[in-house]
Amino acid sequence: MSFEGINSVHLLGIGGIGMSALARWFRHEGYAVSGYDRTPSQLTDQLISEGMQISFEDQLDTIPTEIRSSTEKVLIIWTPAMPKDSIQLNFFREGGYQLKKRSEVLGIVTSTYYTIAVAGTHGKTTTSSMVAHMLKSAGKPVIAFLGGITQNYQSNLILGEKKGKDQPLVVVEADEFDRSFLRLHPNEVVLTSADPDHLDIYGEEQQILNGFLEFVNLVDRKGRLYIQQHAAQRLGEAKLPKVAKREYGLRSSGISAENIQARPGSFVFDYLDGKNEIKGLELFIPGFHNVENALAAIAISLDHQISVEQIRKGISSFKGVKRRFEIHVNEGNQVFIDDYAHHPEEIKACLSSVRAMFPAKKLTVIFQPHLYSRTRDFAEGFSESLSLADSVVLLDIYAARELPIAGVTSAMLLEGINTNHKELVAKEDLMSYLDQASPEVLVTLGAGDIDRLVPEIASWMKEGLNRYAL
Repeated sequence: MSFEGINSVHLLGIGGIGMSALARWFRHEGYAVSGYDRTPSQLTDQLISEGMQISFEDQLDTIPTEIRSSTEKVLIIWTPAMPKDSIQLNFFREGGYQLKKRSEVLGIVTSTYYTIAVAGTHGKTTTSSMVAHMLKSAGKPVIAFLGGITQNYQSNLILGEKKGKDQPLVVVEADEFDRSFLRLHPNEVVLTSADPDHLDIYGEEQQILNGFLEFVNLVDRKGRLYIQQHAAQRLGEAKLPKVAKREYGLRSSGISAENIQARPGSFVFDYLDGKNEIKGLELFIPGFHNVENALAAIAISLDHQISVEQIRKGISSFKGVKRRFEIHVNEGNQVFIDDYAHHPEEIKACLSSVRAMFPAKKLTVIFQPHLYSRTRDFAEGFSESLSLADSVVLLDIYAARELPIAGVTSAMLLEGINTNHKELVAKEDLMSYLDQASPEVLVTLGAGDIDRLVPEIASWMKEGLNRYAL
């Protein structure tokens, strides 16, 4: 299928990070774009300002007239997050409209263009954003569908200028949730990690490994596979596709990083791959895990004939992704970092990097667990990772799409956390707690709504610094 004959696109769940990137692409391509979402957000405000018609009431009369009056030239894109009793969704289903899931639409796009697909339990948003930025900053035509808002472009859609007849390279974040990445048609694949997650979908660890294995085997036989060393071990070398493979990792025998230096606002490292050595690269999104993500982006850049000087410029100019090791305050004796980490391995990577950057400072972590099932399945791992901090504050579990599970609460993590201080704090009491605690290095973690507290925490810390200066 192609999009020939379509002139209007209506997205159900348009405010989602993946759906909004598609909405922006269709708008850029000249389609009339409208949609529905349950609640307004900063992202939906931006989409409206970009010319899209969005409603927040699941009613028929909020659907644009041109969408309701014709089925022939309309594409409806929906997300599985839509409730089964949605009035709009059922209207479109019963009315003979052409309905496609977001993953199906991305499948169509990736079947049309040369595609670099980035997957992994963690690291895929930063890595795909970095790959896209490296290509764009080097002047390559690019289209990137991302799972986060890039700081360089303030968008989850990156568009590069077309160069004559050159077709754009598509960079897409390949999401393992609901196995949606299996609809893609990648020419190149990056697998950043293959740790167990989404066990509410996959059931057991081996099933998610099977899902990643099925995904990497989608790669075009003339393409390339860039795979993190531990992910390769977990999937089994013998089961990987028979294509050009580039293994990478901080200590990989393939592509590796040496002479890593953790600085207060950056990491400096050397890139080595057996053929190329690039010394003194400086990455201004700190973290050992981000150095590892950069290895994949650099390897792809070299394979696409991007020069060493362009690579050096691309790495140093990359500003990261919102809520991925995002430093909000770093002045005086106080630091505030916010991160989307919601899996034990992500928390471990984040806190290990913070420790390396600020080894002499007291580290306080505020963590909001995401999903009852994930908290239950990885309780021991969460407690172990959080023990890297000096002080741990736990908020209540963010339920997201789930109903409560008996006996599963944030409190179940406390006993296994080995720190000097640990406690539960209600979200509404958090600012009062911070007033009393006066943290030196503060890190907020979680994939729920903890991000809504970030501006207030940042303002609170900056106000304190100003008072101290006076």
